[in-house]
Amino acid sequence: MPSAPPRLRWFGWTDQGRVRKNNEDAYLGLQFDGEGVRHLGRIGLATLGGEDFVFAVSDGMGGAAAGEFASRIAVEKITRRLPPTFRQAAAGLDAGRDDVLTELFHDIHRALLFLGDSYEECAGMGATLSLVWFSPGWMHLGHVGDSRIYYLPAGGALKRLTQDDTYVGWLYATGRINEREARQHPGRNALQKALGAGHQFVDPQLGAVAYEAGDRFLLCSDGLVDGLFDAQIEELLRAPAGEGGHPAERLVRESLERSGRDNTTALVITVEAA
Repeated sequence: MPSAPPRLRWFGWTDQGRVRKNNEDAYLGLQFDGEGVRHLGRIGLATLGGEDFVFAVSDGMGGAAAGEFASRIAVEKITRRLPPTFRQAAAGLDAGRDDVLTELFHDIHRALLFLGDSYEECAGMGATLSLVWFSPGWMHLGHVGDSRIYYLPAGGALKRLTQDDTYVGWLYATGRINEREARQHPGRNALQKALGAGHQFVDPQLGAVAYEAGDRFLLCSDGLVDGLFDAQIEELLRAPAGEGGHPAERLVRESLERSGRDNTTALVITVEAA
């Protein structure tokens, strides 16, 4: 008898921070199949059966309200683009999730560039995007910018699955500086790659993880890691439920206490046995 499919439990939380007047972060949870798409609430639990799940965090940038608009465009494009791929897969026309994600990122990039070139108030608008796509047995990811995706295996230590698209991110990833030096570097927020924002080309980072019950994933904006080191993130993810709120709220509140200079968003997804 085949085993019952696992479940996903998720928690989302966002805050404009102590300095910013508006929140340019956006996050998204979707459940979809060939028939349609359903937006998920901030907190939820569902079985990974005949439907796929997507979660994403985007951090917008640009003058006036352009950054807020940019991150909203990014998550809305996901809602429209992914359900048709489910129908294509069912018909044997699956192009592969990496191909689908690459085209999705390029589509968002083109839309933001067009708006930035067409309207003065949108000049320079852009966004980061970190996305995870759960299907039976696998989590596929796509990423551009300096939002992050973390992976906490049931039996292992916290891992960063994405590299910040900054020169400082490259220095850290190649071992030239440590985490503390990266956090204090004056160029840590200077993006070399983003969706829109005048960049001519964009190639997302792609990857996949075979998950199992007990695994946890965190998507967050750069505001969260401005206040927390990776070791603190891991400690908070491992903390028992109910201590200081749900996991995403706990992470955001702890980060705000230590920094709060930027919009701060966390989206935590846990894989549970049926």
